[in-house]
Amino acid sequence: MGLDCSHLSDGQPRIQLHRHVVPHTFRYYGHKGKIIRHSCASWVQPPPRPSSSPQKKFFFLNFIVFAFKPPQNFFFHRGKKPRVEFSDFEIIGDPGLRKPIDSYPYEVRDELRRLYVAKGPTQPCDHKFPQTDFGEIRRSFQKQWFKDFTWLEYSVNKDAAFCFCCYLFGKGQNHKHGDDIFTEVGAPNSPHSGAVIQLLGFKNQRQNVEYVLSKQSSQTEIEYRARLTAVVKVIRFLLSQGLAFRGNDESINSIRRGNFLELTKWYCEESEEVNKVMNLNAPGNNQLTSPKIQKEIVNACATEVRQAIVNEIGDKFFSLLVDEARDSSVKEQLSIVLRFVNDNGEVVERFLGVVHVSDTSARTLKNSIDDFFAINGLSISKLRGQDENKYAYYIHCFAHQLQLVLVATSKKNAHVCSFFEYLAKIVNTVGASCKRKDALLQKQYDDLVKSLESGEIPTGKGKNQETSLARPVTHVLETIYEDADEVNSRGIARGLIDKMWQFEFVFIAQLMVHVLAKTNTLSMCLQQRTQNIVTAIQMIKTVKEDLKKYRNDDDYWEELLGVVTAFCVKHDIFVPNMQDPLPGRARLYRSVDGQPKTYYHFFRRDIFFEVLDFIVKEMDDRFTESTSELLICISCLDPRDSFVHFDRGQLLRLSEFYPDDFSISDKFELKAQLDTYISYMRSSDGAAFSGLTDIGDLAKKMVETNIHQFFTLVYRLIELALVLPVASATVERSFSAMRTIKNDLRNRMGDEFLNDSLVCYVEQEIFKSIENEDILQRFQNMQTRRIKLPS
Repeated sequence: MGLDCSHLSDGQPRIQLHRHVVPHTFRYYGHKGKIIRHSCASWVQPPPRPSSSPQKKFFFLNFIVFAFKPPQNFFFHRGKKPRVEFSDFEIIGDPGLRKPIDSYPYEVRDELRRLYVAKGPTQPCDHKFPQTDFGEIRRSFQKQWFKDFTWLEYSVNKDAAFCFCCYLFGKGQNHKHGDDIFTEVGAPNSPHSGAVIQLLGFKNQRQNVEYVLSKQSSQTEIEYRARLTAVVKVIRFLLSQGLAFRGNDESINSIRRGNFLELTKWYCEESEEVNKVMNLNAPGNNQLTSPKIQKEIVNACATEVRQAIVNEIGDKFFSLLVDEARDSSVKEQLSIVLRFVNDNGEVVERFLGVVHVSDTSARTLKNSIDDFFAINGLSISKLRGQDENKYAYYIHCFAHQLQLVLVATSKKNAHVCSFFEYLAKIVNTVGASCKRKDALLQKQYDDLVKSLESGEIPTGKGKNQETSLARPVTHVLETIYEDADEVNSRGIARGLIDKMWQFEFVFIAQLMVHVLAKTNTLSMCLQQRTQNIVTAIQMIKTVKEDLKKYRNDDDYWEELLGVVTAFCVKHDIFVPNMQDPLPGRARLYRSVDGQPKTYYHFFRRDIFFEVLDFIVKEMDDRFTESTSELLICISCLDPRDSFVHFDRGQLLRLSEFYPDDFSISDKFELKAQLDTYISYMRSSDGAAFSGLTDIGDLAKKMVETNIHQFFTLVYRLIELALVLPVASATVERSFSAMRTIKNDLRNRMGDEFLNDSLVCYVEQEIFKSIENEDILQRFQNMQTRRIKLPS
């Protein structure tokens, strides 16, 4: 192993075993403190004694070989300090599940301690601590102890207390917990007091031996701060825009060195103050531009964002939204989003990160979520909305259910299914080449100019966009039919033209446009982050009633038929007489009441009625939450029409769904509080609440008027109702961001770097609120740095 040998002032040798030790290399201090390096092929041959130096100035040791198996992420470099990297999942949050510090190789312990110090002790204040029988008394851990003893930790897994200081610096006391943790607190010479002193010294990097040996001037520290601040600003810009850091060629002579180096260069050119401390003006071993430093700063940024989200949640109830998708390197990534009600009474959904999972089995997903909660200091006892908690309630994404309704409808009706099959063929045929796309766009442009000149369509901002107009597809198909060299292509084009030029095709197209227009409004509302489940259920009921009315009202049928007929007349498409019998074989078009089936029966009963009936039935089958007891109880909180749906009995029943949140005394008090609450809301004093339309507005108004402090139990019911998830749109948005961050050109990005980059990119609002100083301190405390920030 590498040893440092020097001499004290009295001439006695001083032997120091460095934390970063490298095999095959040792060094010792010679005359006047000069370091002499010697590289040897084996461990048994000592270095030769320099003849020019006094013999008493040197001290030689017999070498001892220490053998250990280094961890997988422990890298040896010949003649350099080893580089140690730990992922977040190696830093265990639960103190009862950690490996003792002494079980790690000596060389990595300080780095591990540094990461644990940056994370802090595990103190789940919002956890419901179980009670234990002590004779006739039931006792439990008290969260007040966290405030009295800042070093105290609690293991949810083992229901035991641990000392954070003793875990990091205690000798042989890594597993002491329970009653033992308080036995020697306060004794000046106790191992606990020694561990506390060691931790305080460890946090102060200026007391570090390496810092003392390489102490820098105050001016060097000031320049270091300026240099680090400039690098942090560059990285924050790249993270907020989702841009790549590295370049294909980062050599000094390259003109495209990557976004990070190029932006740093531009920053130096624009700011003389930055240029004075960067690049050639910075020490060669402290440039702060290496990929490792970049990733550490990104991790510091992401950690601050996640910590801000966890602090925002505090001890509030929250629900969990998860979904998985594959990234560009074909890895399964699990996205995690938390939904809660903030201090202003607003529903908030925050993205916390992605976790790589080897498979999507229930056990793997559960273990991944448990590990994620432990790492970020989240307590599962406050989780609502998932089966992991016995008082939770699972809700399938409403937006996804609506999509499944439409997909099922398109497959159950033969005529609609045939329509979408032909539509897919038309799109594929027209978009098969760039030439056809250009012809399509040009024809659309010509038609648009012609319509604007004739005054047929109005002008205005946002109108007549490319995606909002029906494209002249038939013109392109006719061009294909006329100009194609292959008979097969011409035949396909001819068949598609004949199909499009039929009344049935136009009728189904117009019908689906009307149906999708009605469901699109619902879909957009369901994807709002602030949407609550009561309003969502009410909107679903409204859409179903609208569809039923659309089906049964003859005026809507006549309106649809008029639109289709006018379109067909304008484009010279044959319009059949609705009273004429259908042509063709009787097996395909059976008679109705003994009479031949007419066009009227075919279009209205076989298509119009059947499609709408399928949609309403699918919505009833899939949105079963509207008939559940929990949702019926929650709907009694609806403030519309002067709280017309209020029912005290149902709200008391709602509190029984959450026995841990409402004790027996709380339920007794809730009865009286509900009576006072509804009387106040319906009185003149509650006039501010008369125009509210949903529970979300009710919660915000209660916080705004401080009424939530008087009706605390009622507000607790409202919070529990609001945290129930409606849709996983926020999770889907994180996948869209993932495709931006980890694209095909960056498909080798590591999971930890991807996770950190995504958190900063998705939660930009919080990221922008983080001060640079917080990031600097987080980065500085992640490891023992060569230069310190000025105090």
